[in-house]
Amino acid sequence: MTGSEADLRGSLGTVRNAVTLLHLLADGPAYQHLTDLAEQSGLSVPTVHRLLRSLSLAGLVEQDTHSARYGLGPELVRFSHRYLARLPVLAALSPYLPGVRDALGTSVYIALYLRGSVAYVDRVEGGDGGLYREPHRLAPALSTAPGRLLAARADDTGWAQALARADEAERRTAGQERAAWRTTDHLALPVPGRETIEVAVPVVDGSGRTAAALVAMVGDDDLVAKAAVELTRATGAAGRMLGHA
Repeated sequence: MTGSEADLRGSLGTVRNAVTLLHLLADGPAYQHLTDLAEQSGLSVPTVHRLLRSLSLAGLVEQDTHSARYGLGPELVRFSHRYLARLPVLAALSPYLPGVRDALGTSVYIALYLRGSVAYVDRVEGGDGGLYREPHRLAPALSTAPGRLLAARADDTGWAQALARADEAERRTAGQERAAWRTTDHLALPVPGRETIEVAVPVVDGSGRTAAALVAMVGDDDLVAKAAVELTRATGAAGRMLGHA
């Protein structure tokens, strides 16, 4: 191995280790101790400390001044906003959210599939929000209606990532239902702990790729069919726009 090849291999290992730490910080408590991160990652404490210091200087990680624990940094917010601003599916779908909300009288969301999780990245509030709301929501894909639709339509790697984040019962259900989820035009699923049903419709672009899901929260089974119709009307229009992008 030449010197340049060794340097490249070492650099790739450093990047891989840094990404591992970011994943651990994203999936665990808001702030974590250095030694806990070392144990979870299998890296030495000095290596983890060095990587966290570099990530902190880049704004990707921050250290709490009182506890000395580490969490995700503010620079990730700028990255995520820049990423979302460039997604054609958001530009195509977002204008339709108020109309769907007004037709149904309920909250409407756009959901994306992200490596086994589903992220609700845009929303308009209906009259069903109650006293509290979640400004940002990220959930294991197979625990949600849009996540099931999107994971079922992903490739085998994407499907495996969803299974890895699911509990045993969800995995059993998923194994039996993937074919149905992949072909259905909408999916409804009760939201645990709330008297709400989540109704999701896939957004398919001009190339036939499922790019996102449009989601509405309804109060009872009688509204599922109406929600599916309104969501499908919006996703069809947005999909035609994406086909010409």
